[in-house]
Amino acid sequence: MRASFAVYFYTPLCGTCRVAEKMLQVVEATLPGLPLYKSNINFMSELAFEWEIKSVPCLILVEHGKVARKLYAMRSVSDLYEALKPLLNKEAGKEQKE
Repeated sequence: MRASFAVYFYTPLCGTCRVAEKMLQVVEATLPGLPLYKSNINFMSELAFEWEIKSVPCLILVEHGKVARKLYAMRSVSDLYEALKPLLNKEAGKEQKE
């Protein structure tokens, strides 16, 4: 398992979730290899409870198996890029050490 990654939680009928997903697609295109996963929160209720997710859309940044940050407001592509770019750098550094 990766030491650092992000999980995007959404629901299929959420319009705001669709907008956030489009912004995340732009970020993924600019950061190849970004450890970003997507999940319908309806199928992850136990994890949502454990991670205390209050609403969707929600982007969870995980570092070393623990929630490091939660983002509920996806304001812009540049905000998401700045939040997610360190995950790519941490994974690159980890691979170089191995």
